[in-house]
Formats: sequence, C-alpha cells, structure tokens
Amino acid sequence: MKILGVTSCPSGVAHTYMAAEALKKAALAKGHEVKVETQGSIGIENVITMDDVKDADVVVLTKDVSLADLERFDGKPTVKVAISDVVKKSNKIIEKIEEAFKNR
Repeated sequence: MKILGVTSCPSGVAHTYMAAEALKKAALAKGHEVKVETQGSIGIENVITMDDVKDADVVVLTKDVSLADLERFDGKPTVKVAISDVVKKSNKIIEKIEEAFKNR
C-alpha cells in the first residue's frame, strides 16, 4: 500500500517533524511505501507531487491546523488525525488503515 501524509502542528516545529518520523517508521515497519510532507515553521518540505497522489492509496492528514493545498487529494481516501495521535499512536493508525483496506 502507498500511504501519503501531511503533518503540521500549531507551533510548526517539533511535533510536525516528530509526527512525520513516527508515521514513516510505522508504515515502513508494516511494509508500506510512505511519503510525508511537513508544513512547518520553515515552510513546506518533502512536497507531495501529483504523481505521488496519483499512485497513493490513502492520505493521512493532521487536523490541528489548516493545511495548504488539500485540493490535490480530492477523490483520495483520507484519514484526519490529531498531531499528538500521529506522534504517539502511528502504529494504531496504520493498523486501522490496513483494516479499512482489507474490507474494500
């Protein structure tokens, strides 16, 4: 499965990057492809391209602050989660995504 993610926190610093790392680690541990864009205080990094979106199965979005350019994910299944949950519960998030796709 190919998973995309976009992370951002209210201050745009630590949790943005901690969440990106946690999501990548959890997805890779389960054998999934993953790319995570960060929208932090220093701008957007690791930008998700339209080619990335085309091939993606699901998009994980943090919901604590407004994210830029969400229209590029129109038509893709999305999961919106709190930044703290991504940091602390990425494995559970990946498991829920796997379960949802198992039933498709």
